[in-house]
Amino acid sequence: MNLESYPLSVSRETLDRLAHYEALLKKWNKAINLVSPATLKDARSRHFIDSAQIYALAKEDWQIWCDMGSGGGFPGLVIAILAAELKPASEVVLLESDQRKATFLRTVARETGIKATVISDRIETAEPIGADVLSARALASLTNLLEFSERHLKPGGQALFPKGATWQQELQEAKRTWSFSHEVTKSIVESNSVILSIGGIARG
Repeated sequence: MNLESYPLSVSRETLDRLAHYEALLKKWNKAINLVSPATLKDARSRHFIDSAQIYALAKEDWQIWCDMGSGGGFPGLVIAILAAELKPASEVVLLESDQRKATFLRTVARETGIKATVISDRIETAEPIGADVLSARALASLTNLLEFSERHLKPGGQALFPKGATWQQELQEAKRTWSFSHEVTKSIVESNSVILSIGGIARG
């Protein structure tokens, strides 16, 4: 599977930006643990296309997208690169408390010539973002993600959380303390994974 085969129509310039990002990821990953080294040989599918499918599920009218715990930039930097072409007036905010990872995120944004705001702060203490769309990949349980959403997602906003094989269990646990609507989309990368699209988040 390659980026060109993914059914999200983007330009050669965007594909070149993603390729440059991939090269930087492989270079920096030797010094900073951005992603598991075992996933690098299949990085396009495991990380880039996996992130791009999240972009494709967002409501079209979003203006501010916040990616929490961005780490190596998945899905946040991929979102920002796609948005540079597909939604240039939008804003993508990357929340990452690790200073070295935040430096990597800023480096990729600068070298690919895209706009992304990197905030080096903890999710719990960062100023509320007021995002239209919120995402987080491999960060925390759904229950904890909903708590973060309460802080950073605007009323009526959409949360997009990729989840693995235990997603149904996480969903049931979250429903004990949170009220929300959800839609489930199967991942095109991992057969036992899904992306949860969540709205109407409220306690109780």
